[in-house]
Parts: sequence; structure tokens; C-alpha cells
Amino acid sequence: MAEGRILIVEDEHIVAIGIKRMLKGLGYTVTGVASSGEDAISKAESTFPDLVLMDIMLKGELDGVEAAKEIKERFDVPVVYLTAYSDSNIVERVKKTAPFGYIVKPFDEKDLHSNIEISLHRYRKEKENQEAIEEEK
Repeated sequence: MAEGRILIVEDEHIVAIGIKRMLKGLGYTVTGVASSGEDAISKAESTFPDLVLMDIMLKGELDGVEAAKEIKERFDVPVVYLTAYSDSNIVERVKKTAPFGYIVKPFDEKDLHSNIEISLHRYRKEKENQEAIEEEK
């Protein structure tokens, strides 16, 4: 069974419910569902997720790219984008946030699972490497 605490950021309620169901079926814990960038930041602060699944186009002042940047800077939580948008302007903005993944909708459970597992593994390895470097100092 998979392990990991995941925050879903998706402003389409039906899509969010579907993602939540998929994640629970895969064995992940869903820490919450946010529908705006502001809500995502607040929930990341209060629920301590291991990973954030972030839609790019959100209601509210902050879009998913801006919210992801803030979450990464403040809480050091990896972000995987889940989006219907893949045009070059958006991809360029996304690249600046150093995401751990980018899944284009529609996606299936296997795509979601493999991206999450690889992202969580990469994040844990990077943390281990940082800690090893800190210990050597």
C-alpha cells in the first residue's frame, strides 16, 4: 500500500472528489481539498502534507503556479501539477517553481500513482542528501 499525506488543490468539486477517491483507493491519506490558491496555502500550513497536487487554473487571487511557489518557499512541500493546460507559456511559468511532476488531464490512476510515488521518493532522497551535507559541516 502507498503511504503519503496529500493535499488536493482543485476548484472543480466533482474532479476533486474523483481524485480524492483515487488517492484513498491507492492508500494515500488526503489531508484536505482546497479550491483556491489562498485556501491551498492555508491548508498546507495547517495539515502538513507530504505532497500537493495542484491545479493551475483556480478561483481567487492566486493561481496554482503562484500558490505552489508560496507553498514550496514557506513549507518546503513538493508540488505535482494536475492540469488541463500545457501551452508553452504556462509550462515556462511552471518550470520556475521546480515542480516534482506535471500531469495533463485527463489522466488515469496509474499516471497519478506513478507520479506521486516518484515525487515522494525524489523528495525524500533530496532531504536525505541535504541532511548528510549538513552533518558533514
